[in-house]
Amino acid sequence: MTLILLGFEIHQPLRVKHFPGPSEHVEDEKLVDHFFSSNGLNKYVFDRAAKKCYYPTTHILLELIDIFKGQKREFKCSFNMSGVWLEQCEKWQPDLLELFKQVAKTGRAEFLGSTYFHSLASLFKNKEEFIEQVKMQNQAIKDYLGVKPSVFINTEMIYNNLIAKAVEDLGFKAIFTEGVDRVLGWRSPNYVYARGPISESDKPLKDRIRVFTRNYQLSDDVGYRFSAKNWNQWPLTAEKYAIWLSSTPGQVITLFMDYETFGEHQPDESGIFFFLKALPWKIFDWQNLDFVLPSEIAKAEPVGEIDVHENNTISWADMERDTSAWLGNSMQKMTFEELEKLETLVKQNGQQHIRMWRLLQQSDLLYYMCTKWWNDGDVHKYFSPFSTPHDAFINTISGLSEIKLRVVKELAVMNLKKEKEGQDLKDLMKGLEAKLETIQKTAKQRKKKPEEVNVVVKEEKPMTPIDFVLSEEVDYPNTYINVENLMQISDEIKRRVK
Repeated sequence: MTLILLGFEIHQPLRVKHFPGPSEHVEDEKLVDHFFSSNGLNKYVFDRAAKKCYYPTTHILLELIDIFKGQKREFKCSFNMSGVWLEQCEKWQPDLLELFKQVAKTGRAEFLGSTYFHSLASLFKNKEEFIEQVKMQNQAIKDYLGVKPSVFINTEMIYNNLIAKAVEDLGFKAIFTEGVDRVLGWRSPNYVYARGPISESDKPLKDRIRVFTRNYQLSDDVGYRFSAKNWNQWPLTAEKYAIWLSSTPGQVITLFMDYETFGEHQPDESGIFFFLKALPWKIFDWQNLDFVLPSEIAKAEPVGEIDVHENNTISWADMERDTSAWLGNSMQKMTFEELEKLETLVKQNGQQHIRMWRLLQQSDLLYYMCTKWWNDGDVHKYFSPFSTPHDAFINTISGLSEIKLRVVKELAVMNLKKEKEGQDLKDLMKGLEAKLETIQKTAKQRKKKPEEVNVVVKEEKPMTPIDFVLSEEVDYPNTYINVENLMQISDEIKRRVK
């Protein structure tokens, strides 16, 4: 039995305004609205995609789930919705969000974990921001749809061993990535693998996170070539596609494509919706085919490892299937480096600017700066709202510069305030120290022993009655006594007595 692992990527970025103008007088809480289109283009694109793709495609999938529910073989699929997309959906198309809640309740669809802002945070040297965004996305999926993701897909399927290990440590059972030929070599993408080792003492293969490798050939037959009349397999019918799947050897065929393939990239008149409606029926015509959910196939034993060093990081973008779609030129590298450098500054000193910093991390903004040509360049140009990659760079880097300027200015003000407070504290301490010194001196003086005083005791003569009388201080009013005469009389009496 060959299993079909069908998944859809759903994301719409919040686009930066075209040259938003001076921002020095814009308040911090209004800075995001100043740089990003709160309505305008973002709302227009989202509403258009909702009408052409989101509503009709979701109705078809929900109908297919209901038709085959309880059958021996059931229709199943998975979704990756960015947190930014969920925000816009709640704001502009709440009925669509309710429709996806119905899909979640069927139990035949899974919603994957990812980065909330569809960012390249997984490529930061410090994985803290990446982990925070993954946790934010998990919470958003739980809040909006009432389910908890157990399988992960990184932004644009970016993958290396370190990223897979970080995802594994967060408790996920499996991770999606691209079935890149240079990594697989002679092997087929149609099997369950495990991540590569990060050290010689790493855990055994069977205990590592599972890796699902996308079959890009079969996925892109629908995603890119479906309506290409110059393709030698055009027109592609559900019956023909089911035959290809049935004749493809392997354990599990991973088909992953943009949700907007249906109705947006491939218009209704191309027959894409008829193809989608008929596909499960034609697949079930073959007894060796069945659909599977990511969490179900994650229990399978791996047949090998997908060993990708961080210097050889892979993705599903462009012909190179690496990170050059976002980091291929000097403008992109400079922007990415500024984003990474700002992390500590913003988180420690500019909490009010974190959301704008994270919105500027959206991989789409770096994607618009790509200067590739030929087929890849046409794809980049198709998605970009800017006339040139340089316009995309100027608008994005100006937003980063504004954040940096404000945080540094606020930090300088805080430092000046701290210095003043520190000087006031120093003055207070000096005063207290002076008072303490005075108190200590006084205490020392009190503790000193009194100096010994030599007292000379005069030998007293026995007092006569006359001496006693004379020694008394008696006031005799209006009486005058001649003391000198009295002394002479006393001496005379003493002489006579002798």
